[in-house]
Amino acid sequence: MRGPVVTVVVAARAVEGRSALTDEDVALKEVPVDTVPEGAASTLAQATGKITLVDLYPGEILLVQRLVDPNVISGDGRMALVLADEEVLMALPADDLLSRVGVLKPGDHVDLLFSLDFPTGRTSVSSGEGEGAIGQGTTTQGDDEQATFTLLQNVVVAAIVGGLPPAGGESKLPSALLLTVTPQDALLVKYARDAGGILDLVLRAPGAEGPYESDPVDVDYMIFRYRIPTQVGR
Repeated sequence: MRGPVVTVVVAARAVEGRSALTDEDVALKEVPVDTVPEGAASTLAQATGKITLVDLYPGEILLVQRLVDPNVISGDGRMALVLADEEVLMALPADDLLSRVGVLKPGDHVDLLFSLDFPTGRTSVSSGEGEGAIGQGTTTQGDDEQATFTLLQNVVVAAIVGGLPPAGGESKLPSALLLTVTPQDALLVKYARDAGGILDLVLRAPGAEGPYESDPVDVDYMIFRYRIPTQVGR
């Protein structure tokens, strides 16, 4: 005869520690009452969106004391976030389009794309003859040109801070994204923003955490790729 059972939340697959749990990471399962450890999560809402402090293995029962809500404000006013020793927490204004449409969630992996103006050098080829002539191969300064490039890849969204609700709407628009990055990468992002760079984020597919290969895009790249004529009659 089957004894009493209780419903608990278990890991549906292996999950690394410090990861935000998604709907695909957890499942409900009935287990004998006498096998349930203290603090076992009993509803999916107790686990989904939380950060696990430990590695999880398929079928493992989730304990609420090992889960952290990234959006909970503690008594000292700080958010309950988990950082590695070599990481820092960086806040970015949520003014890119992907953030404004409400697609991003804590635990998502994103790439940071920037458009920034760079000074260009134009090479003038001359014989070097005559007073004030520019020598052959001499580089002269030209106008700034925009280049668009991937500044950082596979950055984890640690948390999303809500802002004021939109006019006539019920849900809050985010005001800032909290990202976990290395101290050096934090300086890269700050430099690009302080230099007037335009930021956009792109969301990676779940589990896609490897490097992507891409070339920076500038006006020369556009002309070459699309064979855009740049002179009359050519």
